[in-house]
Amino acid sequence: MRKTIESINKQTFKNFEVWVIDGGSSQETQSYLRNLNPPFQFLSEKDSGIYEAMNKGIYLSKAEWLYFLGSGDCLENNLVLERVSIYFSSSIKIVFGNIRYEHQHFETSFSGLLWIKNSMHHQAIFYQKTIFEKYQFATKYQILSDYELNLKMYLEKIPFKKIDNMIAFCEDFGISKKKYWSLYKEEITIKTSLSAVALYPFFLILGIFKFLLKKI
Repeated sequence: MRKTIESINKQTFKNFEVWVIDGGSSQETQSYLRNLNPPFQFLSEKDSGIYEAMNKGIYLSKAEWLYFLGSGDCLENNLVLERVSIYFSSSIKIVFGNIRYEHQHFETSFSGLLWIKNSMHHQAIFYQKTIFEKYQFATKYQILSDYELNLKMYLEKIPFKKIDNMIAFCEDFGISKKKYWSLYKEEITIKTSLSAVALYPFFLILGIFKFLLKKI
């Protein structure tokens, strides 16, 4: 968490607020959070998982644009917010770039590729807050609620801006990187619910293939 907060503190762009949503961690962590100066604020209480925490952050935020960064993830450099903010406008609903992991650069794609795989990660995306007047992150999903949101936005053809900037460095040990079967089950459920039940066999076969390929 400390390196995440430090990467935010180093930003040259300063017109932002930060809500740290802590799921009721250790006294040491809470003591550290209490000693942070503005624009950092925190809420520490039990929650059902990452997406309930993200929904709490949405509710608490007074900003016009929102960005979600997990503990351990870092903004790529001190110019990220400055470079991204110039694209914020009322006519654009999301602005996104790319992210990287220790051994992989991840090229985001807000396209039909979303039907095949999760080609958008929330660490790459800045959301206009008005999006959340209609949606929240669905807490019934433990791993891929952000994928469901992005697929809904794609289907609704929301206006977007893709920029050729690296936004964040992300840890490799997040739950979405562990390739459990539960991840692919969620993906199959989301795709089926947003398309047609008749497509379930196709999504099931695709999910099984992707799961086995990753295991190999």
